[in-house]
Amino acid sequence: MSYISFDKRQLVNLEFSMNKEVLRSNRLGAFYNTTIIGCNTRKYHGLLVVPQPQLDNNNHVLLSSIDETIIANKEEFHLGVHEYQDGTVAPRGHKYMREFTAEPIPKMRYRIGSSIFVKELIFGEKESRVLLRYTLEEAAQPITLRLTPFLAFRNVHMVTHENHVANRKYIPLKNGAAWQMYENYDHLCFQLSKATEYTHCPDWYRNVFYIREFERGYEATEDLYVPGFFEVGMKPGESVVVSAGLEERNPAILKKHFEDQIEHRIPCDDFDHCLQNSALQFIIRGDEGTRMYAGFPWFGSCSRDTFLSMPGICLANEDEKTFKEMLKYFINRMQGAFFPHKYYQKSLYYTAVDSPLLFFMNLQKYESMLGKTRTAIWREYGDVITKIIDSFISGTDFNVKAQDDGLLYAGNENLALTWMNVFCDGKPWTPRTGYAIEVNALWYNALRYGVELLRVADKKNPYLAKWQQLAKKLETSFVKTFYDEQNDMFYDYVNGDEKNGMVRPNMMIAASLRYSPLNDTMKKRILDITRSELLTIRGLRSLSPRDVNYRGVTIGNHREREQAYHNGTVFPWLMMPYTDLCVRLYRKTALPYLEDMYRGFEQTVFDNGIGSISEIYDGNPPHEPRGCISQSTSVAALLYLKYVINWLRYSTDAEMARFDVDNSSISDEKNDNKNDTIHRVKKNKRV
Repeated sequence: MSYISFDKRQLVNLEFSMNKEVLRSNRLGAFYNTTIIGCNTRKYHGLLVVPQPQLDNNNHVLLSSIDETIIANKEEFHLGVHEYQDGTVAPRGHKYMREFTAEPIPKMRYRIGSSIFVKELIFGEKESRVLLRYTLEEAAQPITLRLTPFLAFRNVHMVTHENHVANRKYIPLKNGAAWQMYENYDHLCFQLSKATEYTHCPDWYRNVFYIREFERGYEATEDLYVPGFFEVGMKPGESVVVSAGLEERNPAILKKHFEDQIEHRIPCDDFDHCLQNSALQFIIRGDEGTRMYAGFPWFGSCSRDTFLSMPGICLANEDEKTFKEMLKYFINRMQGAFFPHKYYQKSLYYTAVDSPLLFFMNLQKYESMLGKTRTAIWREYGDVITKIIDSFISGTDFNVKAQDDGLLYAGNENLALTWMNVFCDGKPWTPRTGYAIEVNALWYNALRYGVELLRVADKKNPYLAKWQQLAKKLETSFVKTFYDEQNDMFYDYVNGDEKNGMVRPNMMIAASLRYSPLNDTMKKRILDITRSELLTIRGLRSLSPRDVNYRGVTIGNHREREQAYHNGTVFPWLMMPYTDLCVRLYRKTALPYLEDMYRGFEQTVFDNGIGSISEIYDGNPPHEPRGCISQSTSVAALLYLKYVINWLRYSTDAEMARFDVDNSSISDEKNDNKNDTIHRVKKNKRV
């Protein structure tokens, strides 16, 4: 039996089945995404969603769906499912479904009378192509299969409507046809493995309804173009493969191509394999280099999410090649000290003050998880390290500058430079302008790591004394600025006379770093607060429920969701620094607790985006999944957690003593080369 499966009772329940989504992507950034019954509920859904770089920096939905019709004894059975604006669901093909399984690929089994009909989907790994295999497993007699493609040809963030501009012509192909609805788009090539008859009868299907967009306050209806339909005869036991891609293919090889694609898939037969399979889907390899999608179906690439994800997705899998390629991709696109945070159309935006500092954290993980020496790290990345630190000291874009006391000031009232960066009514909803606690801790960690690298690799470098002196100042000023000794609490950010005492996970990030300006007593206090007010079974809340600004459910229109996003919403990625903090304080005694936390997440791969982990969860129980159905940072946090669990299981006491941590003060003059003392998990010891 498949690890992920749903039966007839679940599938015919639209409230259940329309909340379960399947997604597969490839290394080019293309994907398909729909519900387990094939009814599209988002504008982002489609069987072929592909980048169109000649148009913009976004994906585009070319093939929205395919309606299948079984014709037997002159009677038609419609397997498609569409919801319309008036609430009508037609056709109602889900009533014929008997089973959905995800192993080794998504498979839908239908029963029509005495006939059993199976549909399987797979996405091309190295080309933008979706393949569907239809098999008539059982039947009393041959049938006719009719295939009706629904086309969109529009940006993934938009919807389309009936118009007179759309090109209604088609290009005949062997066993198929090709369409190009608008100028400059790639052609959609639709072909069958078996000779077929195509009937060209172009029309528009109007007012297709996307319930998830309606719930999110966006335009929720669309008109889809149907150019015609294909018909092909099928005998009992026979299979037909359909190919929809950007290039024409030889129909004779489609069946073999389908089988070949299956062989390269990681099986989704348990929780671990689901995470590994999901992780690979974020990695994009193109002509411009290797990068990572932040989340499907609507996020592109950004430096912050990439740097948060790389330890779990790359390093935990010992994938040094991809790790270095991603670093190279962002280094090549640096603007001053900043890495590109956001892509819009063909423009890059650099408004992330923490991304350059997360770069240092990744180098530290590179050292500890893969055994890279500090000398080698400095040799390869010393120029970038120097550029970032020196720029922040001198002052750079977005009012980011180290002050005389070492603290890093960032932003103004019109900017949101930290990870809490949503805008509402044209202004940052959580601005955190000034001195943010996690930004300054990351800044301290960067300075300390820069000093330690130079102590090993380049003792005579003039930056050594400069960085060391600044780190000493920062160590003192950090505690003075962010710790309220009288109330035994920590400020989230400080800006002049404003001292924001909201209980957020940012203090936990500050405590989790290899080089933290906080002592162990302070770290334990932070951990206690985190467990008491922020920790859930799905990660950490972004704000304590005790706060008057807390919002426990992230639903509603765009404005309502943005207001809730960093005011109570749970983020799974915060488990990575949380894991580090637990291990730094409690070493092996943290193992049972971390194991329970990992196992507690297994249920999530059956929810929302099946086989993956959602972007966010409600702060209130039962912590419903929200946001992107598959998020790189969420998947990465669990892979990292599993890595640490394995390391704790198999590490010796000596290895434990050399964990990726240094509680020493910057004032301690030591040349501590830890470059070969790492906590690696042997391949043969992985679970």
